[in-house]
Amino acid sequence: MQEPDEDSVEEPTTSEQQAEREATWMAKGWTSIAVVSIFLLVLVAVGLLQLTGVVDLLAPIADTGVGQWSAVVGLALAVLAVFLWSRRGL
Repeated sequence: MQEPDEDSVEEPTTSEQQAEREATWMAKGWTSIAVVSIFLLVLVAVGLLQLTGVVDLLAPIADTGVGQWSAVVGLALAVLAVFLWSRRGL
């Protein structure tokens, strides 16, 4: 079986500025993934709480069940849009 890094070419960093740019790029990438993951986890938790009927967090926004689920879907689309926007900026 082939090792994952067997065919990769390691290019040494030639300057401190290049190393700093690469570190910044990596930090932005991982930070955006972490933030979106946290928002997605909160969204899943709210959806599960709504599904089981434990809480009614979205009652001020929408009175009916369809309206509340529409709000959850809207929040999910907002999280997806933020993720795609953050990945585009890298």
